[in-house]
Amino acid sequence: MEKKLPNSDRKIIHIDMDAFFASVEQLDNPEFRGKPVAVGGSKERGVVAAASYEARKYGVRSAMPSKTAYQKCPHIIFTPPRFERYKEVSAVIRSIFLEYTDLVEPLSLDEAFLDVTENKMGIASATLIAKAIRKQIFEETGLTASAGISINKFLAKIASDYQKPNGITLIGPEKAVSFLEQLEVDKFFGVGKVTAKKMHSLGIHTGLDLKQWTKEALRLKFGKAGPFYYDIVRGEDQRPVNPNRIRKSLGAENTFDQDLVEIEDMKMAMDPILQTVHKRLEKADKFGKTLTLKIKFKDFSQITRSITQTENIVSSEILKQLTFNLLEQVNWEDFPEGVRLLGVTCSNFEQDEAEENIKKTGYQLTIDF
Repeated sequence: MEKKLPNSDRKIIHIDMDAFFASVEQLDNPEFRGKPVAVGGSKERGVVAAASYEARKYGVRSAMPSKTAYQKCPHIIFTPPRFERYKEVSAVIRSIFLEYTDLVEPLSLDEAFLDVTENKMGIASATLIAKAIRKQIFEETGLTASAGISINKFLAKIASDYQKPNGITLIGPEKAVSFLEQLEVDKFFGVGKVTAKKMHSLGIHTGLDLKQWTKEALRLKFGKAGPFYYDIVRGEDQRPVNPNRIRKSLGAENTFDQDLVEIEDMKMAMDPILQTVHKRLEKADKFGKTLTLKIKFKDFSQITRSITQTENIVSSEILKQLTFNLLEQVNWEDFPEGVRLLGVTCSNFEQDEAEENIKKTGYQLTIDF
C-alpha cells in the first residue's frame, strides 16, 4: 500500500489545448486541415511559434528556426500568427472553465489549472468534470484539449501531457508515487533538456533514481531547484491554484554546445531567443518597460545588464535593438572566458506599477467600464 500524500483530497485539473495556435488556423482555414502547418516565420526566416501535429511528425517544433522546419518538412504551410483571434477563442474557453469553478489559474492563452475540489456543479468526480469541459470546448470551439487530473498541480500538469493530443489521464493519490518512480526524468515538468542531460550524467534516468538522492545532495548539484526535485518526485506539491496569479516577468535563455567568443556570434545566437521572448509576450498579452540581459560564462560566473524605457517594449525590432545595445556595452576585456549561456527577460509590466501605486497610496483607483 502506497503512502498517503499531503492534500490527497484535492482535485486539480490541468487543461492544455492541443497545438492551439496551429489548430485555430486549421479550424479557420479548411484547406490547412490534415496538413503540416507552422504559425510564425516563413520559409526563409524567423522561428516557428507553433506547429500542428502533422508538422510535429516531421520533427518540427516551436522555437525552431523556420529554415530548419522547412528542411525537415518541405511541404509545410507557414501562416502568420493572429493573436487577436487566439485571444478571442481563449476567452470562450476561459468562460467554460468558470462555469465549473472560480479557482482557475491561467498559464497562457491555451492552458490553465482548475481546482474542482468544491465546484459549482456539485460533481464529486474530477474526471467527469474534465470530460464535460473537454466536450464543451469541442462543441463551442471545434478544438480539442487534453486534460490531466490529480491531487496537485505538478501531477496534473504531467498527466495532461501523457496522452496528447485529445487525451485524458488520471493520476490518483494511490498511484502517484509508483507513477513518478517509473517516469523518465525528461518528462518531469520543470526538468529541461540541459538539466535532464546533467541528471543522466549522474545516473538519474527515472523518478526512482532521483529518489535515491538526499535533499542536500540535490541542492549541491542543482542549486535552488534541488529541493524542488526532491519534493516533486515524492508527489509533494503544496502550491494552491491561484486565480490572481500575476507573471512578474517573461523571458527565454539558451545554453550553447560551444562557448561563444565573438560578439557577432552572440548576436546571431540571440536571434531565436528574442523571437521566443517576443512570442511569449504576445501570447500572454503582457509588455513591460524593463529589459534584462543575462550572460553566463564558461566558468559559470554570470552578469546581468538592464535597461528601462519610458514606454512598453512592444515591437520585436526594439526588443532586438535594446538587447544588442546591452551586449555592446559590456566591457568584454573584463570577461575573457567564453559565453556558455545567453538569456533575455522582460519585466516591469503595467500591473506591477498599479500594485506599487496601491502600496504607496493605500487605496486602489476604481475605473468605470
